[in-house]
Amino acid sequence: MMLSLVIPCYNESESLPALIEKCQTIISENIEIILVDNGSSDDTPEILQPFDKHNAGLRSTRVEQNIGYGNGILAGLKVAQGEILGWTHADLQTDPADVLTAYQLYETSANPSNLFVKGSRTGRPLVDRIFTSGMAIFETILMGTAMWDINAQPTLMSKSLYSAWRNAPIDFSLDLYAYYQAKKQGTEIQRIPVRFAPRTFGESHWNTGIVSRIRFIQRTLNYSWKLRKEIKQSSNSQKGME
Repeated sequence: MMLSLVIPCYNESESLPALIEKCQTIISENIEIILVDNGSSDDTPEILQPFDKHNAGLRSTRVEQNIGYGNGILAGLKVAQGEILGWTHADLQTDPADVLTAYQLYETSANPSNLFVKGSRTGRPLVDRIFTSGMAIFETILMGTAMWDINAQPTLMSKSLYSAWRNAPIDFSLDLYAYYQAKKQGTEIQRIPVRFAPRTFGESHWNTGIVSRIRFIQRTLNYSWKLRKEIKQSSNSQKGME
């Protein structure tokens, strides 16, 4: 049972050497890591060039234009070879090695194809925890199912669960979409504790202040209402067929 871990990288050239070093300690005959150059304009392409698609264990692929965080993940998932698929961030705020703990749950599961695993972040600033809790409460009420720490990493699922996706979003809403789809299909959901550390290199490409937070909230709310509408339409269609 092979695991494919996708890590989208957008202008993360400062953190890439440390990230690559960590990734090289994780890969094995059962674990591959795909670094996605998500339309970077810095030195990311040059750093990832040695890890082309023919490189075993640790390889890279490139998206020519950055049109969203989710799009980078989807590009990596399309070329993944594992029966278990996952992703995490490139900024090293969470350790890529956390995926090993998550992967163990699949190795010991009686039904790994029906398992969805996410991180549960610890060590975050109070303001961030309040923000996350508020979004979790809103999504729980809107979706009608408990959803918390939606954007925590890593995220892992079976390839069969991924294959059932339709019209997945290409921005940060992808984490919400994946989590909800797992809930919708009655998948067993498990969480693992992960330490969330401050960024060591560079700055966040989205969390740069109150304005970026507001924009993130607006995009998430817009997508949430869209997803809720699709849920209602699907439910009404099923009722009409009964």
